[in-house]
Amino acid sequence: MRDSDIVSDAELDCVGFYCPMPIAMTKEEIEKIEVGQVLKVEADDPAAEEDIKRWAKRTGHTILKFEKEGTILTFYIKRMK
Repeated sequence: MRDSDIVSDAELDCVGFYCPMPIAMTKEEIEKIEVGQVLKVEADDPAAEEDIKRWAKRTGHTILKFEKEGTILTFYIKRMK
């Protein structure tokens, strides 16, 4: 799947931020979009992979896609509620 397959409604750049900032910023940003919309999050904190996946599961949001390119982690998170 290529980036062009998933359209994000909002983007969040967490590159350069470390735990707990990426998760805090993602939480704040997902509140700003409508249910059903997609937030694209980019981070370079290795801990963000587990943190964001765990957070999404706990809060009921769906990670449509996760990519790892070099040190950059990219999440496409669909707001579910």
